[in-house]
Amino acid sequence: MPEFPAFPENQADPAPTWPRYAIYFAPEPGSPLAEFGADWLGRDCASGAERTLPAVPGVSPERLAAITESARNYGFHATLKPPFHLKHGRSPAALEEAAAAFAATRAPIPVQLGLRSLGGFLALMMTPPDHRISALAADVVQDLDGFRALPGDAELARRREAGLSAQQEALLQRWGYPYVMGEFRFHMTLSSRLPDGPEREAIVTALEPRVAPVTAGPTSIDAIALFVQERRGGPFTLARRFPFGG
Repeated sequence: MPEFPAFPENQADPAPTWPRYAIYFAPEPGSPLAEFGADWLGRDCASGAERTLPAVPGVSPERLAAITESARNYGFHATLKPPFHLKHGRSPAALEEAAAAFAATRAPIPVQLGLRSLGGFLALMMTPPDHRISALAADVVQDLDGFRALPGDAELARRREAGLSAQQEALLQRWGYPYVMGEFRFHMTLSSRLPDGPEREAIVTALEPRVAPVTAGPTSIDAIALFVQERRGGPFTLARRFPFGG
């Protein structure tokens, strides 16, 4: 086994308590993109209300629920700053204030989304990638990092189970997550990892007409959103959305 450099001990808060927070891009509640995500995943992450999952020929309701379970729990979103506990001494109100100040300095960025596969996961992704969104995500990670409690050994070990590259390990050490900065890929997850085969084809066939209306034109990345997970394993819910330009 490779030797990983030791992560500095979080002396101030060795066992952060719940809730956890995350900074996402999430569409305006009630918008066509938000409604598509809520309908497909079976939960409105703004209201917390559950919805009936769509019928997918060839896929049982139970199986579709399992395929969308993780994405449903996290809420329909694109991650900018991954989930974190608050550092000791930092308050949710201060985090909201900082997020609002960050958003006030930004302008909306139009991007084109399409249905794509990311490591076997189906997701809405930019077509083509846009460096402005990567720069936005990097700024969110860096500018709000003063609110993030350091991860414990158990969380670091869990992240390393994926088999990290040297760059990903360095990012994990610095930012608490291996898929930020140069490893960032904008994506709005729609499924678990699906191998090639009839089931995947059935899911894609069901998704294509549903995504067509929301991918026909550009999507405006026009806000950052604060999501909250109140308890371990619980769902993430949209707490507040901060439009760009204040």
